[in-house]
Amino acid sequence: MCHALLQDLKFFQLLLRIDEELAGQARAEGCACGGVLHRADYPRKPRGCPGEIRDDFDTRFSFCCNRCRRRTTSMSVRFLGRRVYLALAVVLASGRHAGQMPAAARLSGSLAVPVRTLQRWRQWWGERFPLTPLWQACCARFMPPVATDSFPAGLLERFAGNAEEALMRLLLFLSPITVGAVTLHEGR
Repeated sequence: MCHALLQDLKFFQLLLRIDEELAGQARAEGCACGGVLHRADYPRKPRGCPGEIRDDFDTRFSFCCNRCRRRTTSMSVRFLGRRVYLALAVVLASGRHAGQMPAAARLSGSLAVPVRTLQRWRQWWGERFPLTPLWQACCARFMPPVATDSFPAGLLERFAGNAEEALMRLLLFLSPITVGAVTLHEGR
């Protein structure tokens, strides 16, 4: 079950390694001005992660150019934009028993997520996520189409593999929205 991953320290370590690789790629690409990127991480106070690994999740990898001072933040599978809860918690809590308030209340209690926050996340998935450039560019790749009222659970079901692999693929799919503007390169 996917919710067991919320307590799986190895899965959280895997998320950290993937974010380190994404940060390395962002740094290697360098700044558009040609300057050198230096580490300038953002402090975070992550919610939804086990206490044993909280120290590993208290920063969001980011860089600052030595020439133009422009900030470059790498994509992330750990964080979903500026939300304080980890992306894993947002996906799992939003997708679990959508519309069933007693079940949502139990899950929000186990993650210490207020029910109103869960409702906001469900609203984001239902109303805003379908309008993101990422979803607009990629929605046709899912056949048959994913019903937007089933996000994120309906989207998670489309990724192959066991629960861990499917969730990892979904988090990687979502990673472009963690940095703002989405640019997808299409090959012909």
